[in-house]
Order: sequence, then C-alpha cells, then structure tokens
Amino acid sequence: MNHKEIPEKAIESVAKLINDTIKFPSRVSVTTIEGETETPHYFEIIPFSEIDSSERNFYAIDGSYNFQEFYNGICIGIYTAGYICYYKGKQVKLNNEDNPITNGKSYAPQNIMITNDKDKEAIFDELFSLEPVKNFLTFLGNPTDLWAFASDFASLKATTCENTSKLYSFCQTLLEWSLIYEIANLDRTKEGDFILRDGNLRPLVFKQEYIKKLGKFLHEKGIILVSITKNSPLKLHLSSTFKTIDDYLQEDLKYKFEFAETDERKRKICCWLEVSDYYLEKSFKNDMIRKKDVKGGRGFGLYFIARLDYVEKLQNYDWVVADLNIYDAIPDVENSNKNRDIDKISEIFKELTRLSQEHYILGYPYPLAEVHNFVTLKSSFKQEIINRVKISLYRDTKMEHVDIENLFLDIHDRL
Repeated sequence: MNHKEIPEKAIESVAKLINDTIKFPSRVSVTTIEGETETPHYFEIIPFSEIDSSERNFYAIDGSYNFQEFYNGICIGIYTAGYICYYKGKQVKLNNEDNPITNGKSYAPQNIMITNDKDKEAIFDELFSLEPVKNFLTFLGNPTDLWAFASDFASLKATTCENTSKLYSFCQTLLEWSLIYEIANLDRTKEGDFILRDGNLRPLVFKQEYIKKLGKFLHEKGIILVSITKNSPLKLHLSSTFKTIDDYLQEDLKYKFEFAETDERKRKICCWLEVSDYYLEKSFKNDMIRKKDVKGGRGFGLYFIARLDYVEKLQNYDWVVADLNIYDAIPDVENSNKNRDIDKISEIFKELTRLSQEHYILGYPYPLAEVHNFVTLKSSFKQEIINRVKISLYRDTKMEHVDIENLFLDIHDRL
C-alpha cells in the first residue's frame, strides 16, 4: 500500500492514543516508602573502576531462527541458541573449538531443508534428540502434559508442525530454556552467578506447574536468573513515571543523595521498582501473564523496571524491564507469603550495574548485546546459506551451473 493511501484519521487516532497514554499522570510515588517495592528504590551505581572486580560469572543466553522459501517448494531454514560467559570483564571460552575468536557455545540442527511435512517432523524430532533438551526434560520429569497448548506429545508435534514459522519458533524457545538448565549444571557455575536472557520468564509453551521447578531449582542453588528487555508495552504506560522520576532526580534527589563517589562527574543514581498491578493490567490483557504467583499464571517471573545507568534527559531510553525469578524476590511465595526480599532484589540490581556502563547501549547489560551478536541469524543468512549450498552442489554433486541457479530463483525479486 502506498503511504498516501493510509487514512489520515487512522494516523491521528494513533497519535492521540500515544499522547493520552504518555500524558496520563503517574501513579507511582517518586520517594521511597520503606518496605514497599512498588515505589522507587534509589542506589549509587558501582564505580566504573570496580565493575570487573566481582568473582561472579555472568552468563547470557539468546536464540534465533530464520528460513527462506523458494518458488520450487524448497525451504531452507535453521534455528539456533547459545550462551556466553564473562568473568572479571573478559569472555570465558566455553567450547572446544580451535577458533580463537568464538568463545561461546551454541547448538543448531543438522536438518535444515523442508520439502514436505515429513521434513518438518524430522526437524521437530531432531530437537528432542539434542543433549541439552533431553537433559532439561528429564529434569522436569518428562511429563506427558508439560505443554501449555497440547494435551500430549503427539498433539504437540502436530500443532507445532502446522507451519514453518511456528516450528522454528518452538525449536528456538525450547532450546533456549534447556540451556538455562545446562548452564546451571556447568562445573564452573557457582552460587551467586548470573544467567541473563532476553525477554521474560513467562514461557507460553510450558505449563506453570512444571516450568516453575526450574525457578525453584536455580533459587536453591543460589544462581540468579534475570530476563531483561528494552522493548515492552510497560514502557509506554510508564512513560509519565519515568519523566516524574527523572525530574525528581535532576531537581531534588541528586543534591541531597549521600554519594560515596567524590568526583561529581562520576556520580550516578540508579533506580528500581516493582511494576504494580495497575500498570500490568494496562499493559497486558492476559491474566496469566500478570499473575504475581506460581499458581494460576505463566512461568515464574516478577516484573520490575530499572535504570541501571543514567543518561540525562533520555528518560525511558535507559530504563529496562526486568523479570526476576519470583523465588528470589518472594522466597516463600509457594506458601502464599508475599513478603519481598528487598535486600536480595537490591543486590541483584546493583550487581547488574557492573554490566551496564561500558557498552554502546548504556543501561543495558553488555553480555546480552554480545550474545545477541553471537547467535542472531541476520539478514545475510539467506544469501550465505544459498551460496554455500550452491558451492556444495557444484563441487560435490557436479550439478550444472544453470540447474543450480534455477533451483534458487526467487520470483519475488523480479516482481
């Protein structure tokens, strides 16, 4: 559609909705109420000179998938997930490869071509043969009713293989969650270490009664799992809150805050607060996503917003949405005791400032940016995989050049 054909009234309604949401007065107090996590908790950033002095390992997980369909019915695609680790500011080698540049560990399938439904099923079956996936499902007890949208394994397979996008998305998701369990059991992983992932701790593919076992397991081992994202509807609805807190920081708090840092240029105040039910309801229609419990909801997360660095006047740019393991934030949640462990929550966010000061995205933990670059199948994926298959066809099967080119003709490129 030509941009001129988009109705002007539709554009105006979008602008009005955004403006009304942003201008709506904040329902969050700018001052801290003792013992109340839904009010801001301010703290001083860890000095830049000390960020690499921790004994903790900081892991980061991400995944990706991409596929390309051609006019002759061939589809070539791949999913992947992997993780990296930083210790004292340097990346740790986690694989046995000779490549001196690649330090992370990743997994990908051998089956990458789809010409019929049997090929989709082969990709699905291969996923469940991967070592991390097998180990993770064994840990969960291999329940037949694990899946949130299928009654058994057969129906899960049928539903997942309905279309290519759903198949690859499921494969990536299950592999990512399996790697959390793998990291937790590595020899080098110890109490106090962090595992970071993009997104949230509310997976749609698992029933809560099973996946919460992972959250409890990590909590009992003292391993801190946090999901972080810069993109969330929460940020739109909290825009006025960000501005209100920003004004308070600039006009009041920074003049009376008791800084340990003596150099005024290096003084930075960070902040965290738990997202209230009001803003969760504004942002998410799904009651299960909003649930602050390990019963009747999704996964085992508790939503917070946090500023892990401070860039003056950028407001919501440098705020992140963090989903903390609810067992870390509310240790007795299974007994309906909703008391928050404020000391633990504060420790988690302060430690995260070690990761948010020396990268091209201030306020965002750099291991997540690095693991994204490590595993993401970028737009060049299509041409790279075509070129490699073409070379193999020519070199290994001696196929004629013209026949090879005809195989990978993309009609859309000629429209």
